[in-house]
Amino acid sequence: MLRRLALIALPLTAMVATSGTAQSSANIAGRWRTDDGNAIILVAPCAGNARQFCGRITQMTNPTLARATDTNNPDESLRSRPLVGVPVLTGLTPSGQRFTGRGYSPEEGRNFNATVHVENGRLNVRGCVAVFCRTVVWTRAQ
Repeated sequence: MLRRLALIALPLTAMVATSGTAQSSANIAGRWRTDDGNAIILVAPCAGNARQFCGRITQMTNPTLARATDTNNPDESLRSRPLVGVPVLTGLTPSGQRFTGRGYSPEEGRNFNATVHVENGRLNVRGCVAVFCRTVVWTRAQ
């Protein structure tokens, strides 16, 4: 009896694990309001690679930042580009229930290793440079 239950439970466990990964992919996609409320980020499959996710600024919600540029970018030739359109998450690939890739902070003009996951309907974005890490929490935008 126990052996039969184990044989039934094994495929069910595999189906649940597979659907959880598919659900987490769907969960990170969408429009997210940054922790400071200043921007909306669209997270979607990357152009040219539907297996990875990318995020780019699609709107500045703070009117004083509406015409802001990427002034802190380490690449001097990019400092005059508008913040709207700037990629802030790139190459996010699934790793269990999380996604790992690269991030960019226009405020600091810094690139970082990014780990992203959804928890309680919010997007946790963890950025690490060397051994220093920081997590910010984004909420779904309407």
